[in-house]
Amino acid sequence: MNVVDAIQQRRAYRSLAPVEITKTLVEDLAKNAQLAPSCFNNQPWRYIFVYDPEILKKMHEALSSGNEWVKTTSMIIVVLSKKEYDCIIKERMYYQFDTGMATAFLILRATELGLVAHPIAGFSPKKTREILGIPDDIEVITLVNVGKHIDVLNPVLSEKQKQDEKRRPERYPLGHFVYRNKYNPVDLK
Repeated sequence: MNVVDAIQQRRAYRSLAPVEITKTLVEDLAKNAQLAPSCFNNQPWRYIFVYDPEILKKMHEALSSGNEWVKTTSMIIVVLSKKEYDCIIKERMYYQFDTGMATAFLILRATELGLVAHPIAGFSPKKTREILGIPDDIEVITLVNVGKHIDVLNPVLSEKQKQDEKRRPERYPLGHFVYRNKYNPVDLK
Protein backbone atom coordinates (compact mmCIF):
# COMPACT_ATOMS: atom_id res chain seq x y z
CA MET A 1 0.00 0.00 0.00
CA ASN A 2 1.36 3.44 -0.83
CA VAL A 3 0.88 6.51 1.34
CA VAL A 4 -1.99 7.88 -0.80
CA ASP A 5 -3.87 4.59 -0.37
CA ALA A 6 -3.30 4.66 3.40
CA ILE A 7 -4.56 8.26 3.60
CA GLN A 8 -7.65 7.43 1.54
CA GLN A 9 -8.41 4.19 3.43
CA ARG A 10 -7.93 5.67 6.91
CA ARG A 11 -11.26 5.96 8.71
CA ALA A 12 -12.30 6.60 12.29
CA TYR A 13 -14.47 3.50 12.58
CA ARG A 14 -16.14 2.66 15.89
CA SER A 15 -17.30 -0.89 15.13
CA LEU A 16 -14.20 -2.85 15.98
CA ALA A 17 -13.18 -6.44 16.58
CA PRO A 18 -10.26 -7.44 18.77
CA VAL A 19 -6.81 -7.89 17.29
CA GLU A 20 -3.73 -9.49 18.76
CA ILE A 21 -1.39 -6.85 20.14
CA THR A 22 2.21 -7.97 20.11
CA LYS A 23 5.51 -6.38 21.08
CA THR A 24 6.37 -6.44 17.37
CA LEU A 25 3.23 -4.44 16.48
CA VAL A 26 3.91 -1.87 19.21
CA GLU A 27 7.49 -1.44 18.02
CA ASP A 28 6.38 -1.18 14.39
CA LEU A 29 3.92 1.62 15.17
CA ALA A 30 6.45 3.39 17.42
CA LYS A 31 9.24 3.17 14.83
CA ASN A 32 7.03 4.82 12.23
CA ALA A 33 6.11 7.63 14.64
CA GLN A 34 9.81 7.99 15.42
CA LEU A 35 10.53 9.00 11.81
CA ALA A 36 8.26 12.06 11.86
CA PRO A 37 9.82 15.50 11.47
CA SER A 38 10.09 17.82 14.45
CA CYS A 39 11.59 21.19 15.28
CA PHE A 40 15.38 20.72 15.62
CA ASN A 41 14.68 16.98 15.72
CA ASN A 42 13.46 17.30 19.32
CA GLN A 43 10.97 14.42 18.93
CA PRO A 44 8.64 15.69 21.70
CA TRP A 45 6.13 12.84 21.47
CA ARG A 46 5.65 10.22 24.15
CA TYR A 47 3.30 7.23 23.88
CA ILE A 48 1.92 4.74 26.35
CA PHE A 49 0.69 1.62 24.54
CA VAL A 50 -1.99 0.18 26.83
CA TYR A 51 -3.03 -3.37 25.93
CA ASP A 52 -2.97 -5.28 29.21
CA PRO A 53 -6.65 -6.29 29.66
CA GLU A 54 -6.81 -5.16 33.30
CA ILE A 55 -5.30 -1.73 32.59
CA LEU A 56 -7.49 -1.35 29.49
CA LYS A 57 -10.53 -1.99 31.67
CA LYS A 58 -9.38 0.72 34.10
CA MET A 59 -8.88 3.10 31.17
CA HIS A 60 -12.58 2.71 30.33
CA GLU A 61 -13.26 4.77 33.48
CA ALA A 62 -11.58 7.75 31.77
CA LEU A 63 -13.96 7.72 28.76
CA SER A 64 -16.60 10.38 28.24
CA SER A 65 -20.20 9.53 27.46
CA GLY A 66 -20.56 8.55 23.81
CA ASN A 67 -17.26 6.68 23.72
CA GLU A 68 -18.50 3.36 25.10
CA TRP A 69 -17.46 1.81 21.77
CA VAL A 70 -13.82 2.14 22.90
CA LYS A 71 -14.44 -0.82 25.23
CA THR A 72 -14.16 -3.13 22.20
CA THR A 73 -10.68 -1.91 21.22
CA SER A 74 -7.59 -4.01 21.77
CA MET A 75 -5.23 -1.16 22.57
CA ILE A 76 -5.37 2.46 23.65
CA ILE A 77 -2.36 4.56 22.73
CA VAL A 78 -2.05 7.50 25.10
CA VAL A 79 -0.40 10.45 23.33
CA LEU A 80 1.68 12.69 25.59
CA SER A 81 4.03 15.65 25.41
CA LYS A 82 4.88 18.94 27.05
CA LYS A 83 5.95 22.27 25.68
CA GLU A 84 9.45 22.05 27.16
CA TYR A 85 10.17 18.94 25.06
CA ASP A 86 10.19 20.99 21.85
CA CYS A 87 10.95 24.38 20.35
CA ILE A 88 9.49 27.47 21.95
CA ILE A 89 10.18 30.40 19.66
CA LYS A 90 8.68 33.57 21.10
CA GLU A 91 4.96 32.74 21.46
CA ARG A 92 5.12 29.70 19.15
CA MET A 93 5.14 26.29 20.81
CA TYR A 94 5.74 23.37 18.49
CA TYR A 95 5.18 20.34 20.72
CA GLN A 96 1.55 19.70 19.81
CA PHE A 97 2.16 20.17 16.08
CA ASP A 98 5.17 17.85 16.06
CA THR A 99 3.42 15.27 18.25
CA GLY A 100 0.43 15.42 15.91
CA MET A 101 2.62 14.71 12.90
CA ALA A 102 4.22 11.70 14.62
CA THR A 103 0.78 10.42 15.63
CA ALA A 104 -0.44 10.79 12.03
CA PHE A 105 2.50 8.65 10.89
CA LEU A 106 1.51 6.02 13.50
CA ILE A 107 -2.14 6.12 12.39
CA LEU A 108 -1.22 5.74 8.71
CA ARG A 109 1.03 2.78 9.51
CA ALA A 110 -1.80 1.15 11.47
CA THR A 111 -4.06 1.69 8.44
CA GLU A 112 -1.48 0.07 6.19
CA LEU A 113 -1.49 -2.94 8.52
CA GLY A 114 -5.28 -3.26 8.16
CA LEU A 115 -6.05 -1.75 11.56
CA VAL A 116 -8.19 1.15 12.70
CA ALA A 117 -6.40 3.74 14.85
CA HIS A 118 -9.10 6.17 15.98
CA PRO A 119 -8.07 9.24 18.03
CA ILE A 120 -10.63 10.73 20.41
CA ALA A 121 -11.07 13.86 22.50
CA GLY A 122 -13.79 12.35 24.71
CA PHE A 123 -11.85 11.31 27.78
CA SER A 124 -10.61 12.69 31.09
CA PRO A 125 -6.92 13.60 31.03
CA LYS A 126 -6.99 13.78 34.85
CA LYS A 127 -8.37 10.26 35.19
CA THR A 128 -5.92 9.01 32.54
CA ARG A 129 -3.05 10.50 34.57
CA GLU A 130 -4.30 8.81 37.73
CA ILE A 131 -4.69 5.39 36.11
CA LEU A 132 -1.32 5.39 34.34
CA GLY A 133 0.80 7.39 36.80
CA ILE A 134 1.45 10.28 34.42
CA PRO A 135 2.92 13.38 36.09
CA ASP A 136 0.79 16.55 36.11
CA ASP A 137 3.31 18.48 34.00
CA ILE A 138 2.88 16.08 31.06
CA GLU A 139 -0.03 16.90 28.74
CA VAL A 140 -2.34 14.05 27.76
CA ILE A 141 -3.16 15.14 24.21
CA THR A 142 -5.37 12.33 22.91
CA LEU A 143 -6.17 8.62 23.08
CA VAL A 144 -5.78 6.57 19.90
CA ASN A 145 -7.94 3.44 19.98
CA VAL A 146 -6.80 0.43 17.98
CA GLY A 147 -8.82 -2.50 16.66
CA LYS A 148 -9.95 -4.16 13.45
CA HIS A 149 -12.96 -2.81 11.55
CA ILE A 150 -15.99 -5.06 11.28
CA ASP A 151 -19.15 -4.53 9.23
CA VAL A 152 -21.50 -5.36 12.13
CA LEU A 153 -22.49 -2.08 13.76
CA ASN A 154 -21.54 -1.75 17.40
CA PRO A 155 -24.88 -1.57 19.29
CA VAL A 156 -23.67 1.18 21.65
CA LEU A 157 -23.30 3.70 18.81
CA SER A 158 -25.56 6.74 18.53
CA GLU A 159 -27.57 7.24 15.34
CA LYS A 160 -25.02 9.77 14.05
CA GLN A 161 -22.15 7.41 14.82
CA LYS A 162 -23.97 4.63 12.95
CA GLN A 163 -24.35 6.88 9.91
CA ASP A 164 -20.65 7.79 10.08
CA GLU A 165 -19.79 4.08 10.08
CA LYS A 166 -21.70 3.56 6.82
CA ARG A 167 -20.16 6.44 4.90
CA ARG A 168 -17.20 8.75 5.31
CA PRO A 169 -18.33 11.99 6.94
CA GLU A 170 -18.40 14.82 4.42
CA ARG A 171 -15.22 16.85 4.02
CA TYR A 172 -15.06 20.59 3.49
CA PRO A 173 -14.46 21.61 -0.11
CA LEU A 174 -10.92 22.79 -0.87
CA GLY A 175 -12.14 26.38 -1.18
CA HIS A 176 -13.02 26.28 2.51
CA PHE A 177 -9.41 25.96 3.65
CA VAL A 178 -7.12 26.55 0.68
CA TYR A 179 -6.02 30.07 -0.24
CA ARG A 180 -3.62 31.06 -2.99
CA ASN A 181 -0.94 33.66 -2.45
CA LYS A 182 -2.73 35.52 0.38
CA TYR A 183 -5.30 34.99 3.12
CA ASN A 184 -8.74 35.27 1.60
CA PRO A 185 -11.35 33.72 3.90
CA VAL A 186 -14.56 32.23 2.60
CA ASP A 187 -17.96 33.20 3.95
CA LEU A 188 -18.76 30.16 6.12
CA LYS A 189 -22.51 30.76 6.36
